[in-house]
Amino acid sequence: MDNLVPVLGILTGIIIPLAVFVWLYHEEKGKRETVLEIAKHIHDPSKVDDLLSIFDERKKQPIDYRRGGVITLFVGVGLYLLGAVAMGKFFEGVGLLVGAIGVGTMIAGYFFPNTSEELTDAVEKFEEK
Repeated sequence: MDNLVPVLGILTGIIIPLAVFVWLYHEEKGKRETVLEIAKHIHDPSKVDDLLSIFDERKKQPIDYRRGGVITLFVGVGLYLLGAVAMGKFFEGVGLLVGAIGVGTMIAGYFFPNTSEELTDAVEKFEEK
């Protein structure tokens, strides 16, 4: 009985990822079967591509590092204030770390353009040189 808690702790670390894998597999299985059945009856390849784009759940827009950096920066400010007011030096340090990560992410957003307009502008400026 004394070893029950550590064994359950170890098993939890194994069971949870396996359960998530099985859950995601079964969730996507119905989609894959549906697409296969519909694709069997469609003879136009462009319609099959349109169908696949409907089920494609990935983001169409690139990651906006500037937006993420601002959010992370203010999370860091919030943690710092929490530490300064109530929790102590540890949370102040964590807040400064998270804020610094946010500033770095924001700066990365300016170094790496992510929208098509920004990329076009960057290429045109490079070609002018």
